[in-house]
Amino acid sequence: MLCDDIVISGARAMARSYAKINLTLDVLGKRSDGYHEVEMIMQTVSLFDLIILDKCKDSISVSTNLKYLPNNDKNIAYQAVKAFTEYTGIRGGAKIIIHKNIPVAAGLAGGSGNAAAVLCALDMLYGTNLGTRELCEIGARLGADVPYCILGGTRLASGIGDTLKELPPMPDAYILLVKPKINVSTKDIYSEIDDAVISEHPDTAAVTAALKNADIYAIAKNLRNVMESVTQKKYPQIAGIKNKMLLNGALGAVMSGSGPTVFGIFNDYRKAKASADSFAYQYKDVYLAKTYN
Repeated sequence: MLCDDIVISGARAMARSYAKINLTLDVLGKRSDGYHEVEMIMQTVSLFDLIILDKCKDSISVSTNLKYLPNNDKNIAYQAVKAFTEYTGIRGGAKIIIHKNIPVAAGLAGGSGNAAAVLCALDMLYGTNLGTRELCEIGARLGADVPYCILGGTRLASGIGDTLKELPPMPDAYILLVKPKINVSTKDIYSEIDDAVISEHPDTAAVTAALKNADIYAIAKNLRNVMESVTQKKYPQIAGIKNKMLLNGALGAVMSGSGPTVFGIFNDYRKAKASADSFAYQYKDVYLAKTYN
């Protein structure tokens, strides 16, 4: 759980918010409320943003190392403080400094992870002892991925992504992440997927069995994301990155979330590092991480 990684020093909390990848992602249909029913297996990886949070009496401020990110109530970390104080009735605020390492709008739940870390940090600083259920309840109001980011690990998500079931942990592996310099609108991909012809859906049962057997080869073989076919029609470089990873020795590769980040699973560090180096000549956002449970 994310709270386990938080360090407290007086009125200050220091937290890591981790990126996630989708081992599988299936969209089952559109609901009457406008949301989409999904089924996906998510996994935490060791790439993280660093968050420093100080208690304040009655104000909220957010600053980041990226000038283009909002520092007002449009930032989900700011919204997390508001949601926490409204839920608990606490009169207080926070000064938040975020050092972003996870690329923005990348399909890696970077923003959701920031919100999750802020909620967990506030719970510890204010001594509210809300527990997992209540933290996830607040998080779900901010975004469907926030409850998962609070819990982390290997989990099956269903509903709109907020119904979570713990799965056996993914075996240790190297995860290479490459994000091309394109911006993908999750809303647009969801709207287009309603009319898309999906030739192959994820085999969730096969991946669940592979996790139970700690079979990294079977996990890698069954990586599937129905959004990939929609996104790579608009951005063919996604398929190019995926194919190159496989040629470089990845056991499997697939796009994460609505994209555009592609990740590959490696069980050999030298191959993973050589592949990362080969992408670094062309792309700015290249990260070699590990599974994190």
